[in-house]
Amino acid sequence: MDNAGARIGILLYPGAQLSAVLGLTDLFRIAARITRQDHRLRVFHLRVEDGAPAQIVFDSDPQAPARETSACDVLILPPSLEPPISAEAAAPFARWLRDRHAEGSVLASVCAGAFLLGETGLLAGRAVTTHWTYAQALQGRFPDAQVDTDRLTIDGGDIISAGGLMSWTDLGLMLVARFLGPVVMAETARMLLVDPPGREQRYYSGFVPRLTHGDAAILKAQHALQASEGKEARLAVLAAEAGLEPRTFLRRFQKATGLTATDYAQRLRVAKAQELLQFAQQPIERIAWEVGYSDPGAFRKVFLRIVGLPPGEYRQRFHA
Repeated sequence: MDNAGARIGILLYPGAQLSAVLGLTDLFRIAARITRQDHRLRVFHLRVEDGAPAQIVFDSDPQAPARETSACDVLILPPSLEPPISAEAAAPFARWLRDRHAEGSVLASVCAGAFLLGETGLLAGRAVTTHWTYAQALQGRFPDAQVDTDRLTIDGGDIISAGGLMSWTDLGLMLVARFLGPVVMAETARMLLVDPPGREQRYYSGFVPRLTHGDAAILKAQHALQASEGKEARLAVLAAEAGLEPRTFLRRFQKATGLTATDYAQRLRVAKAQELLQFAQQPIERIAWEVGYSDPGAFRKVFLRIVGLPPGEYRQRFHA
C-alpha cells in the first residue's frame, strides 16, 4: 500500500452476487470513516472483456487521480447465486487475473468465486476454501488444489479464499485488518454487528457423502450406513453388504469416499446429533445414546473433533 492508500477491486464477472459487491463496498467505506481518512481505502467495481483493458464502472473516490486498474492491491472475486462459472466463461477473466497476480495484486475469492480463482491455474498445491456444498465439485475440477472447507477463511498471503455465501464479511474484515489494523477491524465489526474473523465453516456445514464415485459395491455399503444412520458399522456387516473381503472393502471404501468406514459412520452419527441438538430438547447424554454412543464422554470427543465445538456450545449457538 502506497501513500494513496489501498486500492481494492471487485470483479463483476457473470453471475456475481451484487449484494456482496455492494456489501463489501459499504464495509470498506465504514472502515475508512472510522479512520477518519476516507482516502485510505479506494474501491473499484471492474468489468473485464477479453482482450480489452478493465473498465471501471464504480469508483469510491472518483475525484482522485486515475491510475491503471492493474495497480489494485487486492482483486476480489465475489460469490455467485448461479452455478459455478464454466471454464469457457471464466477464460478471459482468468487470463486477466493471472496477469494482475504476476504484477503483485492479491487475489481473493468468496464462495463460488473459488472456481474462477481455480481457472487461473494458481491453486496448484495451494490451500483453498469454498462453500462446503461445493467442496467435491471444486476438488474434482482442480485436483491439484488443497480444498479445505472446514475453514471459513484461508489467508495465503497473495491468495485468500473465504467459504460461505456470506463470508464476504469475514474477507472484508481481514482486509481491513491488513490495511488499517486490528483496532479499526474490530470497530468495523462492532459497527456492523458481525463476528470478527476466526470462525470455522465446519460449525455450520453438514456431512455430504461422496456417492458418485462409480464403485457399485461400496455404494451398497454406503446405503446401508445411511439407513442405520451410522449405527451399524461393523466391518463384517459392511463387507458382506458390499460383497467384498474385509481387507478389500476397507481399501476400496477409503478410495471411493475419501474416508475410512469408521470415520464415515462417525460423521453420520454426528450429523444426526447436530439435528437433535438444534431441534430437540433431550439432554446431551440421551442424544449420545440415540446416535449410538453408550459413553457420553466418547461422543463429546468425536463431536468436538468433527464439528469443532463441544455439543453444549453447539446447542447454545444453533438451537432453534
